[in-house]
Amino acid sequence: METSRQTKAVTWRKSSYSGPDGGECVEVADLDHEVAVRDSKDPGAGQFAVAPGTWAAFLRELK
Repeated sequence: METSRQTKAVTWRKSSYSGPDGGECVEVADLDHEVAVRDSKDPGAGQFAVAPGTWAAFLRELK
C-alpha cells in the first residue's frame, strides 16, 4: 500500500542486517498505526506502509 503521508518527522531505523558498505538494506519507521518501509540507498524514492501485524508476520517468515 503506497502512502503519501509525510514521514520526515519520524525516526528511521536501518536493518540490523545492513552491512557497513551501504549495500542492499531497508529502513523502517514506526508511524501511529503503521510501519513505514523505504530503501536506505534512495530514501527520496518513496516508501510504503503496512499494519504492524503485517510487518511482524513478514519478520517471522524471514526467520
